[in-house]
Amino acid sequence: MTVLLLVRRFVDDYRRNGTNLLVLMLVPVVFVLVAADRLADAARLLGGADQDVVSVTAGWAAGFLAGVAMYFQVSSARAADRRLVLAGLPRRQLVTARFTASMMLGLLAAAVALLTLSARDGLGSPTRVITGTIMFAVIYLAIGAIVGATMPNPPNGTVVLMFVWIIDVFFGPTMTPSDLVATRVLPTHFVSLWMVDVPTGHGGPGALTWAVTWTAGAVVVAILVVAKVCSVAHRTSVARNPGSRWTQLRTELRMGWHDWRRTPTLWALLVVVPAVFIWMSDVSTPSGRTPVTLREHGRTFTEIVDPAHIHAGTMAPIAVGSLAALAGTFIALDAQAADRRLALAGQRQGVILAARMGMVMLTGLLASLASLVVVATVFTPHQWDVYILGILLVSASYGLIGVVVGPVFGRVSGTFLAFVIPFLDLGIGQSPMVQGEPAGWARFLPGYGSVRVVIDGALTSGFDEAGSLVVALAWVALFVVVAGLYFRRTVTV
Repeated sequence: MTVLLLVRRFVDDYRRNGTNLLVLMLVPVVFVLVAADRLADAARLLGGADQDVVSVTAGWAAGFLAGVAMYFQVSSARAADRRLVLAGLPRRQLVTARFTASMMLGLLAAAVALLTLSARDGLGSPTRVITGTIMFAVIYLAIGAIVGATMPNPPNGTVVLMFVWIIDVFFGPTMTPSDLVATRVLPTHFVSLWMVDVPTGHGGPGALTWAVTWTAGAVVVAILVVAKVCSVAHRTSVARNPGSRWTQLRTELRMGWHDWRRTPTLWALLVVVPAVFIWMSDVSTPSGRTPVTLREHGRTFTEIVDPAHIHAGTMAPIAVGSLAALAGTFIALDAQAADRRLALAGQRQGVILAARMGMVMLTGLLASLASLVVVATVFTPHQWDVYILGILLVSASYGLIGVVVGPVFGRVSGTFLAFVIPFLDLGIGQSPMVQGEPAGWARFLPGYGSVRVVIDGALTSGFDEAGSLVVALAWVALFVVVAGLYFRRTVTV
């Protein structure tokens, strides 16, 4: 009875935030309904599997949802679980309840993804699709548990988790050639191969045997990790003091810097993640021909380019936008309570807001600089100044989106949205690797203007995107106003 009661409480804790359930529906819609065809086109362009790639998108959605849900189950429950054990609850019962609740969330994520896929095209090969999607969810439960146990700090942990998921999905056997030796170590490599019925390409056990082995190992690892975390708790505190207007701003920025300096892993990831994405894009993309719509000397035309040449350059805004959104989300979330106390203590609201915006811009700038340095090693834009301007606009707009999304939707749902929005906008709607020109709906998204500036700087020798620049600046201004209004409302007592 105790275990069942705990399971219900743990699931209720996830369900208590209504936006978590909204995102549970939104993520499969994004991957399975909106992005599936575009991803299938990209897979063919990049030399991935020719089979039904669309069916694997259900697994991607289930893995993403399960991994993030498990991460916050583990990372945020350390102190509570330790108190329960100290109060006399048998550790075995707590581990059983925590793991059962996580499995229920994982299976729920898989069920929603499968229902979305069934409504779209049907399940095709039901046994493979259903079993494979559940395997995805279980494997990512273990990954979420490992990251939650080793990196309880949310900015660090979520960036690592997203990094693993993106590498696994976009450089796995359904998006890139399945015979690449390096991709065999990816968590869902063999699950993906089995779902689309592609041979492993090497001797030894078949894809199903390896997929089951990965899944069984994931269950064992998840249980062991949850058991270990039950006795771990960390607590940190930061003291801040207000001062005069200029002194307050300097102090706020310095304290924000000191606070984030305590998480060196995050700063390393802000450099490593763009580097890996860009370099792997350059290495794994085969030569070919793809149309890209450009504007030069006032004339719009379609240029046929080699995807192997442009992929690295077009990956930079995606990496920068995703990292900036996540950083903005957690900077805003982590500072909410402190900002209220500072306002009560007499700190000027404008100074507090400027400090938070400054930290967001600094984080996005670091990710942008890292991306630009890496891009310079594999790709040469025609206009460096225009290309850099576009990247910085992506960073600014998505960092501000994170500032708005985090406090409004909370930690779990905010994390989902901070990844899904740039993925849908920058990775699908605006990317020239997916389509020659932005889709009609993509023109109304925040990344349209800034990405057009990026592409203009990357592939043309003259600046012809003044209108797009105005659009990008308008989006940045809008998010500054929205963030300021919401901030004022949250700190006003």
